[in-house]
Amino acid sequence: MSYQITIKTSGKTFSANGDETVLEAAMRQGINLPYGCKNGACGSCKGKIESGQVSHGQHQEKALTPEEAFNGCALFCCAKAESDLVIDVKEVPLNGDVTVKKIPCRVASLEQAADDVVIVKLQLPATEKFQFLAGQYIEFLLKDKRRAYSIASAPHEEGPLELHIRHMPGGSFTDFVFGKTENGTTLKEKDILRFEGPMGSFFLREDSDKPIIFIASGTGFAPIRGIIEHMRHSGITRPVKLYWGGRRPKDFYRDALCQSWAKEMPNFSYIPVASEPTPEDQWTGRTGFVHVAAMEDNPDMSAYQVYACGAPIVVESAKNDFVAKCHLPADEFYADAFTSAADLAKKNATA
Repeated sequence: MSYQITIKTSGKTFSANGDETVLEAAMRQGINLPYGCKNGACGSCKGKIESGQVSHGQHQEKALTPEEAFNGCALFCCAKAESDLVIDVKEVPLNGDVTVKKIPCRVASLEQAADDVVIVKLQLPATEKFQFLAGQYIEFLLKDKRRAYSIASAPHEEGPLELHIRHMPGGSFTDFVFGKTENGTTLKEKDILRFEGPMGSFFLREDSDKPIIFIASGTGFAPIRGIIEHMRHSGITRPVKLYWGGRRPKDFYRDALCQSWAKEMPNFSYIPVASEPTPEDQWTGRTGFVHVAAMEDNPDMSAYQVYACGAPIVVESAKNDFVAKCHLPADEFYADAFTSAADLAKKNATA
């Protein structure tokens, strides 16, 4: 069974089979809808059903509450059409050269950037032209699973593709990257991997001249690094404030780079925020929750764009509080929540 789906704002139409989600159908036909995790956890793909019926697949309640579902909202990464639909969702402008493809790669280098962070650089085939937007992500194609990681490189940067990978104890892939597997296997230089990408709608909206607040937690810094380097290269001088949250100062594993941006870029501010510094850290900077620090400095965000990346709880708290308390327009909050395999297992167990 096939259904016709119409986007209310643009009038564009596409068809969806009964066994595919609205997002899958749109992507298959070159329609760019917003999305992040693609598994009902982050809420990036949320829109409204103006007419018609959908069936909701498994998702986390924080991404789509029962009240939102009752009021006609849907997560298009898990919703399947049960009739013709009219949907209200903001389309994503993408460069026509950015196409999703499957690519082999070789591990060029591994750098231990922090106790629990490794910077992995991937060498692509010399004949492969890989186009992406700063801030997007790739998915490793492993034997029986996929694992998604944001691209920390900027599109103009030559050389290997850079990823920042945090160790999730018990995570099969990150245990492998960090040499923590039971059989002692580990990721090594020159190993061959395959990935699919680029993916995601977390990238700079360059049609705006609004000042920007970046919120990064942990390795959520990775895609933001790519975006900021892209801005430098492109001569984009919009005012920028980068808030980077970590438990302790050692979590700011690219602090020197951020400090250099603050010295070299006009209208750029860098504010690291440690939530649990210890006396031995001798930390004299900001403390507490990173999004609260941003609210303290920017009580009125009505004229801003916000780009937030990292742990789901940080992204969710930032969006809720910025919109409710700081007057940020909800459609000017762009996010990429890092949802781990453990998060997904918990989602499926409680669904």
